[in-house]
Amino acid sequence: QVQLAESGGGSVQEGGSLRLSCQASEYISSYCMGWFRQVPGTEREGVAIIDIAVDGGTKYADSVQGRFTISRDREKKTLFLQMNNLKPEDTAMYYCAAGYPGEMTMFASYEYLYWGQGTQVTVSS
Repeated sequence: QVQLAESGGGSVQEGGSLRLSCQASEYISSYCMGWFRQVPGTEREGVAIIDIAVDGGTKYADSVQGRFTISRDREKKTLFLQMNNLKPEDTAMYYCAAGYPGEMTMFASYEYLYWGQGTQVTVSS
């Protein structure tokens, strides 16, 4: 099974940027990969998906569209999330995940089999 490890979180001011990385233990070409986030007491929310196994197409939650970009480096087995123009409401623990979701459930956390430990992002106003 693939192991995932996130890094790159931190504390930034509103309007700032961060780049999250997710290092995989093996090639991720056969998976759909996603970035999720979670605030304590709430459900895990999908923010960005890249369907590497199919066509590399990307999808974003409405709340991050135009500000976040998901990408991957195949050779380095790494997934990225570039986050620009960060807002306080982006504050959360961010997780990367790998799985085989259906077309209609790409943002459903239960569809993903493998998860990293998470990296904290804090945005202050």
